[in-house]
Amino acid sequence: MFVTQLQPSLLLLPLLESVLCTASTASTQALRPEWEMKNLGKNMSADDLQRFLVNHKAGMKKKIECIFEGKKNADTKRLLKKVYTQLYITEGEFKEVNKEHEILKMDKAFSVQKSQEKQINCNEIFNEDNRVVLTKGIAGIGKTVSVQKFILDWAEGNANKNIDCIFLLPFREINLIKDEKCLHELLQDFYPEVKKLTCFCFDGLDESRLPLEFSTSMVTSETEKAPVNALITNLIEGKLLPSALIWITSRPAAANQIPSEYVSLFTEVRGFTDKQKEAYFKKRITNENEANEIISQIKKSRSLYIMCHIPIFCWITATVLQAMLVQKNGEEIPATLTEMYIHFLLIQMNTKNQKYDDKVERDVKKLLEMNKGMILKLAKLAFKQLINGNIMFYEEDLIECGIEVHVDSECSGMCAEIFKKESVLYERKIYCFIHLSIQEFLAALHVFNSYLNKNMNELKFFFSEDPPKDTQLDVLLKKVVDKAKETENGHLDLFLRFLLGISLESNQKLLQGILTDTQFNKKSINKVIQYIRQMQNNYVDLPPETSINHFFCLMELKDESLYKQIKKYLCTDSLPDRALSSSNCSTLAYLMLMSGDVFEELHPKQFNPSNSAYRRLIPAVRCFRKAWLAGCELTEECWEAVASALEVENSALRALDLSDNYRFEKGAKLLSDGLKSPHCKLEILRLARCHFSQSSCAELTSALLSISSSLTELDLSNNDLRDTAVELLFAKQENVFYKLQVLRLSWCNLTEKSCSFLSSILYTLRELDLSNNDLWDSGMKHISEGLSNKQCKLRTLGLSGCLVTKEGISFLASALRLNSLSVLKDLDLSYNNPEDRGEQLLSDLRNNPNCKLETLKMEPKSGQFMKAGIKKCDPDVSERE
Repeated sequence: MFVTQLQPSLLLLPLLESVLCTASTASTQALRPEWEMKNLGKNMSADDLQRFLVNHKAGMKKKIECIFEGKKNADTKRLLKKVYTQLYITEGEFKEVNKEHEILKMDKAFSVQKSQEKQINCNEIFNEDNRVVLTKGIAGIGKTVSVQKFILDWAEGNANKNIDCIFLLPFREINLIKDEKCLHELLQDFYPEVKKLTCFCFDGLDESRLPLEFSTSMVTSETEKAPVNALITNLIEGKLLPSALIWITSRPAAANQIPSEYVSLFTEVRGFTDKQKEAYFKKRITNENEANEIISQIKKSRSLYIMCHIPIFCWITATVLQAMLVQKNGEEIPATLTEMYIHFLLIQMNTKNQKYDDKVERDVKKLLEMNKGMILKLAKLAFKQLINGNIMFYEEDLIECGIEVHVDSECSGMCAEIFKKESVLYERKIYCFIHLSIQEFLAALHVFNSYLNKNMNELKFFFSEDPPKDTQLDVLLKKVVDKAKETENGHLDLFLRFLLGISLESNQKLLQGILTDTQFNKKSINKVIQYIRQMQNNYVDLPPETSINHFFCLMELKDESLYKQIKKYLCTDSLPDRALSSSNCSTLAYLMLMSGDVFEELHPKQFNPSNSAYRRLIPAVRCFRKAWLAGCELTEECWEAVASALEVENSALRALDLSDNYRFEKGAKLLSDGLKSPHCKLEILRLARCHFSQSSCAELTSALLSISSSLTELDLSNNDLRDTAVELLFAKQENVFYKLQVLRLSWCNLTEKSCSFLSSILYTLRELDLSNNDLWDSGMKHISEGLSNKQCKLRTLGLSGCLVTKEGISFLASALRLNSLSVLKDLDLSYNNPEDRGEQLLSDLRNNPNCKLETLKMEPKSGQFMKAGIKKCDPDVSERE
């Protein structure tokens, strides 16, 4: 989409005058020289300009105020304002443009929603800082509808009143332009009825067949002719109309065609949240009881409920379930993706028969037989275009598959239900399925039907050499499993799930009118199931996305063995008899995320000692109350998962141990963001021996104040905190850590100054470890002041290696002797130099009937430990480097 905010005196008037003076029938007629246009612009009146703007807004409103649900006819025409449901759109980072499979990408996106991520209102994407906006989102997620709603709100004067003109330029139509154009001519091609202007809009970058080559040819004038792709790149770069605002929408895999340096704002359409899903169904289905029943049915199948994040899948699901509820013929509600799409196909065929053939056919087999020819032609088209990566087709593509649109009445009816055609530039038609998943389903139907009919030429794509006609079904299905595993972006993953689903006897029976020669070989199906299981168990480097898709493949085959195996670890505290494979770790994490349940404790290493395997469980950390991740060698992605677990609404995480994850500075930043979330309710946080730098410690310290009211245990040992961090945390008139009971700060490069801040919080603490800090006797004086407080609840105090002499011990002994209410039971003064006098004081203290000391550790002791910076040699403690 291209949006422009124009300065009339500089651009709009001369271009408007130029078009007014152009022959009205020649949309590609050469423009006058730029200098002549500008001279003509001086003679334009403000009334002419205003009249154009009013007419243009009215035209744009008429063009986009209605949308079509699926097929494009009067029955599916809806006012956009009435059916529009708010989408979840967020501001992101350009690094998130990725090659993940779209459906799994969507699952993941909703499983790690962050409270701190910035939700975007499309009407607010443009400001002084944002000139080029790139929005990504998977197929059917609502990108185009978002663009339409943006334009409608502008046209009705409800938003972006500062923008003069908006023009919608879909890439699917730009593809048809082969000649060189100037910018003015390009706009005239799209808006021939508007012979008074120039300006733009870009939607569907993933549908573009044009190579976008940046910084190659420069176009700076709107009258200079160039290839259309050069016009687009120069607009984005700001060389052409540098004041223009640009919005580009794209599916994820194509979004990286736009270099990040040209993108001011990067957003993502994430589809519906759970609340928005329900809102959609209640708008779509006016009968409240029916709507609630459908929502209830969808929730019973987790995989279907997940897919309903995609608006068009909501429509498919509502279409199927509403029809089944109305008919009340006792059929079971579809439980798998394949079953849902077979029922959708049956419903659309019935609709087609009633509308175009004036027939109502209740017999499923006869219904499909009546439409078999055209379904198989469309299935062939779907497969050929899928393997070529195309989702838009032209008439020659249809003719190649035996579909003659102009003479085939059957095609006209079929196209209206599952296939779309649109008249675009030069009256040329563009075709596509109503959603990519329909194309994937029909492609799978074509492959299975080709196998049944021994048409092996159609199956060459999956084999390295021509497959023999007696190829067994399991051989074919294994080849497709392998092929899907090898493809980038997982663009065959959904196709594979459909193909495996169709191979089941129950689904073949539903498709009998099309599949004349059904074949169900239980032995073959079992071989495929075993093949997928072995791949899950034996492949060390199987990508998580592939592992998860394999899980869904088994579900389509109605094999729940892996699900039951994994489910066992979700429902009990039992650990696996043997280490889970990397693949099964991915599947376990996914199931945990999708279950919606909260589990007690996560110990990743107990499932598999290999870091490449157990790290795959880290994304599921948000499902646990306690996560023990010490020494897990966390990567950046792991830290992000942990942070998101703290940020998610209703975060369940209460205890988190991240100790011994060394020197990952970015981890400190990510963790700090998580701790600052209003949803973070951590009670136990352990960060010992992470060796964060002083700057990272400062950031973490600030973040810790955000959870001060919930923390009961905090371990920051072996990090370079220094006195400044302790001061920030504890040098306040009011103790904000009023629930804190355990505080460990050994090896933190502290001095006696920190003791003055800590003495005031001893009345809440049960355990304090200050070992291996240079606290000296002056620090003991401050600690003693806290110990003498009658409210002091301290039971364990670690002061090993703190440069304490007999003077410091005298402070401690005096405080404990005078405070008859002291409950201190364990005191560690090893690696200090108490001398004889200090030892005697402590011995006398232990003989005092008011003293509660049970454990007093003083060995080793020596004057050699009294040099600042020299630390004791304890094999249980890692030395700082």
